[in-house]
Amino acid sequence: MRLSSMADYAVVAMSAAARHCGQPRVNAQQLADETGLPLPTVQKLVSKLSAAGLIKSVRGAGGGFKLARPAAAITLADIVEAVEGPIALATCSTHGRNDCTLEAACTVRPHWPVVDAALRGALANVSLVQLARPQMVPPSTLHPELTA
Repeated sequence: MRLSSMADYAVVAMSAAARHCGQPRVNAQQLADETGLPLPTVQKLVSKLSAAGLIKSVRGAGGGFKLARPAAAITLADIVEAVEGPIALATCSTHGRNDCTLEAACTVRPHWPVVDAALRGALANVSLVQLARPQMVPPSTLHPELTA
């Protein structure tokens, strides 16, 4: 499984936004500059993340956006679903989809909801607080020759 570029960018953008929690707002240009994401991409993500209720936007002079709820209450699953929709590994496990050519004889389909729930649960266990925190790299991975 691999995230789409937009889902990956949404995680990057939300992590950067979480690091600005002490400020009244951050604007799309600031986020683009900080993350290296193109401004049009950030603007598109802000729209999707706002529609999903993860950020609040304010237009006009002094506008920008901020997290709609505390970073600890936003999960990786929330961010991915805001961009990708419901987490589902197989197309047939998405509600309302019945377009699989194997559907009539498929014995695996009943198991996908369990797999999807496990995946969503794993993503839901990672908070935006964790994602926004710089990762400490163990010294042994920086200079393996020092541990030999």
